[in-house]
Amino acid sequence: MAKRDRWASDSEESDDKSDGEVPDAPPQRAPPPRAPPPRVIKQQPKRHPLIHGCRHIDCFERLDRIEEGSYGIVYRARNVETREIVALKRVKLTRDACVNGFPVTALREANVLLTLAHENIVRVTEMVVGHSQDQVFMVMTCFDRDLKSCLRDHDGPLAQADLKCLASQLFAAVRHMHSRWYIHRDIKTSNVLYNDDGRLALCDFGLARRFGDPVEPMTTNVVTLWYRCPELLLGATSYSIGVDNWSVGCILAELLLKQPIFAGRSEVEQLHAIFKVLGAPADDSYLAKLPLASTLLNFGKRRPKNRLREKFPTQAFGCTPTTPLTASGLDLLHGLFAYDPAARLDAPRAAAHAYFREAPFATPRRHMKLRVEKKETDAPVIESPPAPENLG
Repeated sequence: MAKRDRWASDSEESDDKSDGEVPDAPPQRAPPPRAPPPRVIKQQPKRHPLIHGCRHIDCFERLDRIEEGSYGIVYRARNVETREIVALKRVKLTRDACVNGFPVTALREANVLLTLAHENIVRVTEMVVGHSQDQVFMVMTCFDRDLKSCLRDHDGPLAQADLKCLASQLFAAVRHMHSRWYIHRDIKTSNVLYNDDGRLALCDFGLARRFGDPVEPMTTNVVTLWYRCPELLLGATSYSIGVDNWSVGCILAELLLKQPIFAGRSEVEQLHAIFKVLGAPADDSYLAKLPLASTLLNFGKRRPKNRLREKFPTQAFGCTPTTPLTASGLDLLHGLFAYDPAARLDAPRAAAHAYFREAPFATPRRHMKLRVEKKETDAPVIESPPAPENLG
């Protein structure tokens, strides 16, 4: 009895049993089993065999590279099946980042974004993996640009109604995040995304952390320098939502000025820039009790006057990029820039401020049309400092 071929079909075996004589050229005999075509062999599976539940990166078609941040590279890609345009953020798995295993920044960001579901917070739909162990991607909602590039490429000052629409959405994102007991710790214009349909979303949660009551000590090396609050610059280790609220105030001021309001090159210069505009804190204030106050607060006493009003005119004159600010708007900025984090306006109170109840009212999101065009210019681009790398 002939031995059965393990790759033979059932029809072939039945033919052998019914006819003991094998003809020289059987016309009805099934052809020998063929190997799968090369296209099927090279095709990657829908599910990765090592990480159950994660699809393969070949399910997406790479279109172009958007940007490279401190904790990952972002690409624009298309879902092969649905044709949907998405953003793929490749996690940086360098030797330094993986000393203690998978990078904590990527774990935090994925965990936070999967927890925080809100229309003004970027959404992570899944994790996908590539051909090697160092290829791990987060699949996120794709946006047209970030707020930093919007301000750079926008012609003239922002309309007050458009500014209020953007600020309201930012406050909504921060309010939702804080209500879930998370702080972002790196809110800045390049971490705020914008779509042409008027939608704004907060992104890049690599430095985010859950906080509690009472607040546990955390590292001071968080928040990009231009958006860092004075208590962090003076060594405070017990903080919570106040660090985000200060950063939101910096973004609101940047929307008005079309440039950062505090732009120091070092921590000392950053304090100098803050005190130059807001004045020096009182000797018995919260900041005077912080670890580095005795060293870094002395030079600020030479500027006791608050000059915030001088930064923002009440009316626009000539070709100025600055958006006019009413007295109510100035009061909102004063609240966000309070030196004491306990007295600093939080997102719910800021969103309900009288500034948003006076004319001109916020533009409805569906009517938002920012005049944003890519400019070709030889003028140097002022880059913000990188995000902090020391986490805690």
